[in-house]
Amino acid sequence: MAKSRTQIYYDKNPEANQKRLIQQKKYNQTGKGTELRVRAAELRAKLKIAKGDPRDAGHYKGSKTNGRPQSRKTNRARKPA
Repeated sequence: MAKSRTQIYYDKNPEANQKRLIQQKKYNQTGKGTELRVRAAELRAKLKIAKGDPRDAGHYKGSKTNGRPQSRKTNRARKPA
């Protein structure tokens, strides 16, 4: 699979990647970040989606606890504003 522009950028700029990782670590420790991580892990476990599975656990609109397995392409596609 080809790398995205973002992946290529961070491969070429290790200082920027390190800064991003530090910021992400701090965010994951906040209340909102923790809730997102916990809910996502719960849904993956509920749907029995293993690490490395080509599918994502896609939440139903407005739900934090229910969802369905979706292809990564469908789940991560940008929606028009």
